[in-house]
Parts: sequence; structure tokens; C-alpha cells
Amino acid sequence: MAAPTPQRTGDWWRDAVIYQVYPRSFADGDGDGTGDLAGVRARLPYLAELGVDAVWFTPWYLSPLVDGGYDVADYRTVDPAFGTLAEAEKLIAEARELGIRTIVDIVPNHVSDQHPWFRAALAAGPGSPERALFHFRPGRGAHGELPPNDWPSQFTGGTWTRVPDGEWYLHLFTPQQPDLNWAHPAVRQEHEDVLRFWFERGVAGVRIDSAALLAKDPALPDLTEGGGPHPFVDRDELHDIYRSWRAVADEYGAVFVGEVWLPDAERFARYLRPDELHTAFNFTFLTCPWEADRLRRCIDGTLAEHAPVKAPATWVLCNHDVTRTVTRYGRADTAFDFATKAFGTPSDLTLGTRRARAAALLTLALPGSVYVYQGEELGLPEADIPTDRIQDPMHVRSGGSDPGRDGCRVPLPWAAAEPHCGFGSRTPPWLPQPADWPSYAADRQAADPRSMLTLYRRAIALRRTTPGFGDGPLTWLTAPAGVLAFARPHGLVCVANLSTAPVDLPAHTAVLLTSGPLTPGSRLPPDTTAWLRA
Repeated sequence: MAAPTPQRTGDWWRDAVIYQVYPRSFADGDGDGTGDLAGVRARLPYLAELGVDAVWFTPWYLSPLVDGGYDVADYRTVDPAFGTLAEAEKLIAEARELGIRTIVDIVPNHVSDQHPWFRAALAAGPGSPERALFHFRPGRGAHGELPPNDWPSQFTGGTWTRVPDGEWYLHLFTPQQPDLNWAHPAVRQEHEDVLRFWFERGVAGVRIDSAALLAKDPALPDLTEGGGPHPFVDRDELHDIYRSWRAVADEYGAVFVGEVWLPDAERFARYLRPDELHTAFNFTFLTCPWEADRLRRCIDGTLAEHAPVKAPATWVLCNHDVTRTVTRYGRADTAFDFATKAFGTPSDLTLGTRRARAAALLTLALPGSVYVYQGEELGLPEADIPTDRIQDPMHVRSGGSDPGRDGCRVPLPWAAAEPHCGFGSRTPPWLPQPADWPSYAADRQAADPRSMLTLYRRAIALRRTTPGFGDGPLTWLTAPAGVLAFARPHGLVCVANLSTAPVDLPAHTAVLLTSGPLTPGSRLPPDTTAWLRA
């Protein structure tokens, strides 16, 4: 297969379409029930045909997999469940031959409790240099029986665990993920070395997990004390860390995308200054409901906050942590919030699919780069996982009330007629596939001109080859209530109808693509998006 045509700009990341691979669930190359690097390598032609510019891999490093690989035991070793370091190097090289760059995931806030550093810290005891790499503290109370402070967990539950010698250690996530002390120079040096390790193997970029959580107030005060900067979110010390990282990335021409969950637009934009991160995920857009006014405010706010630092916006509808778009958009409440996730929330998947198709074209027409989570191009819904099969610690730590994130992590369906939908497993996959998974299979969709996969392929191909897409200006056009209409350069127009009635299309010379059929009178139906040439 020929390599894709070159990007429109020298800075490929400013207008790239990047595909997220969750390795455990993408494709199984050795048949053991778990996706792996061999499976990804076999499916690289699929990604090339989809037309993506890069692939972001969630962690493939050595890990006990307590939190899906985000509990890293060794950054320089690929977990045997996924393959070997040599296979990772082959994957990076083979993808690049197809014009696809590789982005890896770095998890700087914490490591696994099986990491050599933490095991050494437990063995060394209180006051040791080994414990200085983490946040060990004596407890409060008459006998040190109370946690050192009241910080809440990013997952349900506490943030401190007591060890046999009486000290407590901090973990903003699970007890198996102890937080690192980023005030320690060895922690900073190690991560810069890890960046170089992967850049030297041809990695084009790094996604930074929980990027706003690394730095902590050294006094570790109670959160309820109030006043002043937050003790562990978005602290000013972070920016010196990322300036150092940027210097390393610039040596290799590599890029960063940060996972930065912040409501303050001005604080968010600080991470995107020219000497810090290149891009950061736009979670305001991801969590926004399917409402025209809310989406327009979100788009305007995003472009405004990025403009002063001249960074491109990064749009995303879904990832490995949130409810899949088809399911979310079919619900009465189409927003997303971790706090409101619950079992049994009804969804109209026909409506959700129509809206997800419209959202795909809307998103791909916006200025900047776009991330597509594996299976979004197949229109996969959120899967209902039997409670005895759920592995996500968010479910376990909630006492079973939170359904967790496994519903968006189910192994992909590749071939409708093959066992386990062609995922490649000889045994049942690590998460069960729903009974209707064959209807979403890639081979079936590839042969259907009306499928979600065909829509994504056509849209990405047009985005790559048609002037006006990608980085650049956006101008809103006058439109009826409930309709988003904007112009891009070179006469490109995008119209998304979020109202309840068909609307007339603006004057145009050609219809480039629609997310669904127009009415017999060539009007745009509800929950449908059109790309036009004006």
C-alpha cells in the first residue's frame, strides 16, 4: 500500500488525525485472549486505509495491569502480555513505512507498587533516601493511625495506605500506584531518560497521563483548609517540569499531548505555551452535551484560549476512560461526567449512532487535530459487562456502584463470521464481546457504503486531500436555531443540524459529504452534518 500524501504543514501534529489503540483490546496476535503488538502489526494496513497520521498507544510497559497498564513497573520493558521491546521497535518502524507515526503513553504521576524504586523504599524504612522518591509520612492521631491528610482519590476511596512500619504513602489513584515525589531531582532525571529511550526508538510523540497532578504542596496540607493554590492540581511548579521535557522533545523533533482536565481556560492555556506542551486534549468538548449553543460556546472558548499561545486545538469525542459516543448521544443526558455514571442508564442507539455520525464530521471539520478512539470508526456502543467480569478498579473501589470503564474497552470485532469476531483469540477474550458484536465487524462495514467505517474513511480522505481542513481560521455563518454552520478556508463549509426539523443548506456548488442522506428536497435532516463547497 502506498504511503499517504504529505501533510499540509511542516508541523504534522497541528492538523493530524490520530488513532488511539488500547492494546489489550485491539487485536490478538498470539491467540491467548489478550490483544498484543503482534495483533497491531497485522492490522497496520487497516489503519493505513483508514488514513490516520499517527497512533497513540496506551501503556504497553511491564505492569501488573491493576489499572490497565497505568501502573508501570518498568518503562524500558514491554509487558510479556503485549510482546517484546524488539516487537515494539518493529511496530514503530513498520508503521512509519506506512506514513503512520507512533505516540506512546507516559504516566509520570505514579508508578506501580512493583516498580524497583517502590520495593526498595518499602525495604529501606522511614527517613531513607529511597523513601524520598515518594510521599511517605507519619500518620496523625495518638498512634499515627489516621492518614496524614484528607485528600480525595481520583478513584473512589482514600489516598493513603499504611505500611507495616507505621508510615503512610500517598496514592491519588489505587494503592498499587504510589505517587512519585517530583520535587526530587532523581525523579525528573529518570523521566527525561525515559523520554530519550523511546524517542531514540523512533517514537514521534508522548501522551502525558494526568499531566496536571504531578507537583504537590510539600506541606501536604488538608484540602479542606482552603485558600491559595490547590495542593496537588495544576501547581505552578509543573511548568518548569514541562519546559525541561520540551527541551528533550525538541532534540528529537517529537511532540507532546497532555491529559489536562482543568475548568479554567487561562490556566489550561499555560500548558500550551511555546516552550511547554505542543497540544492538550480538549475535554470540555468531549464532555459537552449534544446541544448547538453549548457546543458553539465550547468551540469558541477552545479557539480563544489556544489563540494567545498559538497552539492548535485537539478535539476528541471519546477515549478509553469515557462512555462511548454512540451510547452517550442516545441518552436523555448527552453530557459526560464520571460522577453520574450508573448501571442501567437507557440509550437509544439508533439516535446515538445518527448523532455520532454527525459529530464525527463536525469534529473533523474543526481547526486543529483530532483523536479517534479505536472502535469509534465502527460505531461501537458501550458494552454491558457482567459484574463478575469487570476488572476496572473504579468499579471495585466504588463498592460496585460505578460501572467502571471496561464497557468501552471490549475487544474489537474484525470479522463477523470468525470466532470472537476475528479478534484473534483461541480462548474467550479478556473481556466478553456482546452478542451483537458481529453486526459491527470491520469486514462487514468495509463492504457497506453506508457504514460508519466507510464514513470515517471517506471523511479522513477528504480532510487530507481537500484544501480548507486542518489548522486555520473558522468563521461562523448565520444559521437557524439549533444549527451550527461555519466556513473554513477555500470555500469549505460545515453545517451540523442539531435541531428537531430539517433545514435548508446554505448556497453551495457541491456537497462533499454528509453523515446521513438528505431529504427528498435536499434539506439537511436533524442530527446530520454536511460538508459543502461554497
